[in-house]
Amino acid sequence: MAYVGIPSPRAPAAVGNLSYAHFRRRVATPSSTITLFLKVLPERVVAKRFNVRLRPIVALLPGVGAGGAVLQDAGATALVIAGAYGLVSTFDSLTRRNIIEQNLSRKLVHILSGLLFLASWPIFSTSTGARYFASLVPSINCLRLVIHGLSLVPDEGLIKSVTRQGKPEELLRGPLFYVLVLILCAIVFWRDSPIGMISLAMMCGGDGIADIMGRRFGTLKIPYNRQKSWAGSISMFLFGFLVSICMLYYFSALGYIKLDGMWTLERVALISLVATVVESLPITETMDDNISVPLASMMAAVLVFGY
Repeated sequence: MAYVGIPSPRAPAAVGNLSYAHFRRRVATPSSTITLFLKVLPERVVAKRFNVRLRPIVALLPGVGAGGAVLQDAGATALVIAGAYGLVSTFDSLTRRNIIEQNLSRKLVHILSGLLFLASWPIFSTSTGARYFASLVPSINCLRLVIHGLSLVPDEGLIKSVTRQGKPEELLRGPLFYVLVLILCAIVFWRDSPIGMISLAMMCGGDGIADIMGRRFGTLKIPYNRQKSWAGSISMFLFGFLVSICMLYYFSALGYIKLDGMWTLERVALISLVATVVESLPITETMDDNISVPLASMMAAVLVFGY
């Protein structure tokens, strides 16, 4: 399919006096003609002529708006599914060849798969159904985890890539909760809300890095939880904060949300602190980190951003 560069159809809304003024939801822009696109261009796009996004040329054709959106979303879904499969297969191959150890492979899959899924959202259309197409990706993985977790069909590569002890039933715990959170964030928050973005950044980037750093440098343990270390918690706070800011900037640069400097930094730092404290608590036996960390991030983000 041919592609052409066209300006992003999403333009930053004016900042008002509401509590959530720094993050405003966008109104879908008509896509029938280039003229309608130009009417809603943000000033920074007009000033920088190369600030464009790639979209299928079918989106420019008259009378195929809905059909073009479906084709775009279906193609994006297939692309992301292929990328997810390729990611897991790559780390499975590296583990089998003993190039990297299983625990490191598992955590790298944990970090990269969620963040790449989040980063893929802009390639979906502006239609209301785009979020449901995107959610098909983790939904398929969810089905896959259930099938292999119940040992209905064996898949040693998947088990070695995403489990701690190499047992099929482990797929029905942390990995399953992980993909359920991906589905929740895609459907409920999507790309015009900072809440889902920060929650995924903390679960994938923050919690993932915490485990890696804790295993390597975690000699000094936290007094109230000897299974957690200061190195892991500090790493979670720092990397969770940095990954969250990077993702927010990424979506802001594409026009989906509006950032406001220090206001955003302060609130993201607070959310990162809350998520880090929750992750450090001795509750792993009763609540998996893939549930506690994103839920704590969501609740904190709702409180500080107001929606």
